[in-house]
Amino acid sequence: MSLSLHALAQDRLTGETFTTRSEVLARNGMAATSQPLATQAALDILKQGGSAMDAAIAANAVLGLVEPASCGIGGDIFAIVWDAKTEKLYGFNGSGRAPKSLSIEYFMERGMKYVPFYGPLPVSVPGCVDGWFALHEKFGRLPMAALLQPAIAYGREGFPVSEVIAYEMASNYEAVKDQPGFASTYMPGGRPPAKGEVFRNPDLANTYEKIAKGGRDAFYKGDIARTIDRYMKQHGGLLSYQDLAAHTSNWVDPISVNYRGYDVWELPPNGQGTAALQMLNILEGYDIASMGFGSAEYLHVLTEAKKLAYEDRAKFYADPEFNTIPLAELLSDDYAAGRRALIDPERAADSFPAGDLEIETGNTTYLTVADKDGNMVSLIQSIYSEFASGMVPDGLGFVLQNRGQMFNVQDPGHANALQPGKRPFHTIIPAFITKNGKPWVSFGLMGGAVQPQGHAQVVVNLVDFGMNLQEAGDAPRMRHSGSSQPTGSVMTNGGTLNLESGFDYKAVRELRKKGHRISTAVGIFGGYQAIGVDLTNQVYTGASESRKDGQAAGY
Repeated sequence: MSLSLHALAQDRLTGETFTTRSEVLARNGMAATSQPLATQAALDILKQGGSAMDAAIAANAVLGLVEPASCGIGGDIFAIVWDAKTEKLYGFNGSGRAPKSLSIEYFMERGMKYVPFYGPLPVSVPGCVDGWFALHEKFGRLPMAALLQPAIAYGREGFPVSEVIAYEMASNYEAVKDQPGFASTYMPGGRPPAKGEVFRNPDLANTYEKIAKGGRDAFYKGDIARTIDRYMKQHGGLLSYQDLAAHTSNWVDPISVNYRGYDVWELPPNGQGTAALQMLNILEGYDIASMGFGSAEYLHVLTEAKKLAYEDRAKFYADPEFNTIPLAELLSDDYAAGRRALIDPERAADSFPAGDLEIETGNTTYLTVADKDGNMVSLIQSIYSEFASGMVPDGLGFVLQNRGQMFNVQDPGHANALQPGKRPFHTIIPAFITKNGKPWVSFGLMGGAVQPQGHAQVVVNLVDFGMNLQEAGDAPRMRHSGSSQPTGSVMTNGGTLNLESGFDYKAVRELRKKGHRISTAVGIFGGYQAIGVDLTNQVYTGASESRKDGQAAGY
């Protein structure tokens, strides 16, 4: 592997110069989350005899408290689960639907080209709690009350706010601070808590306790649902008690492509995981390893592959209950070859056509857990953008997601057009890699439209460039922005290639010569967690990158 990078960390005895720390190694269990308190809660559950799924739910509940700008029970949930007993991957889609009383005509009659980000209109049914119970019923061991207890205790006793989360809360509250219930929950003393300040959310602790005692129906058919219904009616919202009571989740078959001998798994639409697989199919036609990590040649074909995949993402990815999605064609080798042929090795494209087949903002939390029996969970959960809709129902302690903002309200014939009871296009995606039918890596990263791009880069880092699990996440990333969107916008100027500071200027200069518009930014490149498994030695490897507050830990 050819590397020409500036050192981004202190000098280390081993590994690449950009690596922030060693991989974590353990035999009995491993957890990697975006906040250390959540990681420790997961390990505590594993040590009590809980399964990987038990630990993942406990960690997710803690994250909903300690990372409230990104996730929580007002949002949705997706998972890929490796079950050691059946030696099989299971996929889970826990996304909620649009209110039955909301239609595209509402927006078209008012001349609104997009669903707003904030307030009541983008709120869709939260799928998280139903997802917890469905996943727990299939893969859990300990009672739900035990899994929620760590989060309940932190909510009442308080916890010190960690550095990156404090920064995100302080940076992103202005747009939603006047939404009803927000300030009283998340702005004690008139502002969000600063790093190191102890933050309490007793309302959320009480809500968790109701769920622990009353089960999923406490959320969808009990006092919590009635509170949400009253609150939405009071503030002009359309999400109703009936919408909550009718909610269901879906078990789905994960989809995959084989990349140089490794099977990479994602979930089918309404999520965007297919885009990562399409990118890998295109990239497999190049000798990526010989190009070298960080080279202009590699970054160029990676960016152009992203542009191609995201044109299909904008056209085809939507709720499969309302559309026939040509997944087999999109993931075929022949289709990838045709798309690859559109790439000019010397010039960045201003636009690409979507495939001729029949019929970006975001914040999230990703976590992964493995237990002593070989079960592994790849789980992602989100309220969409920072602090989502900003709507906090009376006394419940959590914000309602704004995932409905992702609907297309310009074109009634579009696959992702808003319809009553339809699930919107979704950005959050868990991932998994197997080799020869056995588990290899459970991974994911957070950050809206960066996720498929990040997934593809992690796979290439592991497979083509031979990086270890920690290096694959720490390595500098690109993020291309400006592609056509499922909400209706169209790329005509080639978009912008954002590069982290670790890339060599020579590569940046060559990319500019190829016509790429180059930009730099901080905080838009995702947050990666991963667990690998060495079946020969029966050892887990954990990784958590330095872009977030996260921690990988095992025992």
